[in-house]
Amino acid sequence: MPGYQTKQECVAIPGAHDLHIQSLLDRQQYADPLGEAEALGISSAAWPLFGLLWPSSLQLATWMAERPLVPGERILEVGCGLALASMVAHRQGADVTASDCHPLTETFLNRNVDLNDLSPLPYRHGNWGDNADTVERPGHPAVSGRFDLIIGSDVLYERDESGKLPGFITLHALPCAEVLIVDPNRGNRSAFNKRMADAGFTLEEIDLSGRDAQGTPYKGRMLRYQRGHA
Repeated sequence: MPGYQTKQECVAIPGAHDLHIQSLLDRQQYADPLGEAEALGISSAAWPLFGLLWPSSLQLATWMAERPLVPGERILEVGCGLALASMVAHRQGADVTASDCHPLTETFLNRNVDLNDLSPLPYRHGNWGDNADTVERPGHPAVSGRFDLIIGSDVLYERDESGKLPGFITLHALPCAEVLIVDPNRGNRSAFNKRMADAGFTLEEIDLSGRDAQGTPYKGRMLRYQRGHA
């Protein structure tokens, strides 16, 4: 027994095939017998967050379903959680890599890839937290190289006074990269915007407020950053 409970559901993604997703049963789930999550700075309260379906992840998946495929484009999803957007892009034929820092993200990703009859989806350990420079996961390659498009959803939920996330994005963004972040109007957006501007990115905010595919009200916006574009 893994020490946590899961459920399966069919998730509707406008513009794409439905996804069959295995997720954690609820926010009460927790299992870290080897202390891997604790070593990565993941508290018991934060432990289940990777394995839940979040409204902003559905918004990002919908955006990727409707976004035209760009030949040769390399895509990185940061803080992917259940990686809905990565799976949507992967199914369309995009060159996409999913990344997260939770020790069970890859396990859930592989299970969900199988549930949807998809080919293997590349995954890399991606940690921009306070201990990112000191804690590694043996046998789990870290994100490397640079990408044309970096995407993420609801990744601004914590204060980031030292600019770890913008630094991580800048490290892995090509000179003419685009960055798409779906944000449910978190209070940390302004500081993140400033850090991205300092890195040479211009910002366009797109209101996503309305109802999602399940008819649930949503309030948030797409933060679209571009650098090196005429």
